[in-house]
Amino acid sequence: MDCSVARSLDVVGEWWTLLVVRELMQGHDRFEVIQTDLGIARNILSDRLNTLVAHGVAERVKYHDHPERFEYHLTEKGRDLFPVIVALMGWGDRWAAVDGPPAEVRHECPGHGEPVLVCSACGQPLALHDVRIIGRHAVPA
Repeated sequence: MDCSVARSLDVVGEWWTLLVVRELMQGHDRFEVIQTDLGIARNILSDRLNTLVAHGVAERVKYHDHPERFEYHLTEKGRDLFPVIVALMGWGDRWAAVDGPPAEVRHECPGHGEPVLVCSACGQPLALHDVRIIGRHAVPA
């Protein structure tokens, strides 16, 4: 499908995939740690990691020879998923967190801010009513 959202979902749209990316963003880079933290079946985690590696989102790095052991590190392409993860967290905190947010994203500044999507040209927050999508998949105004 000639759609960037559809193409993105081909890579990260399967259940567990973004949770694996979240684990990697938190520095959990070894199979056993990710598997334990998520409670995911080994075969499914293996499949998700192989998909991320095949698409250049993560890379496998050997850290032990006998037996062979690997760590998984996000590539630049994988680190670029950070705003996606943060946006999903924010949405989940607002609409799906029955007992309040289970975690929060804190910036290194002393204040307590919330991540927002802003225009790279003017710095103003972006909202659905402020933008238009122009191109083949544009929604008529």
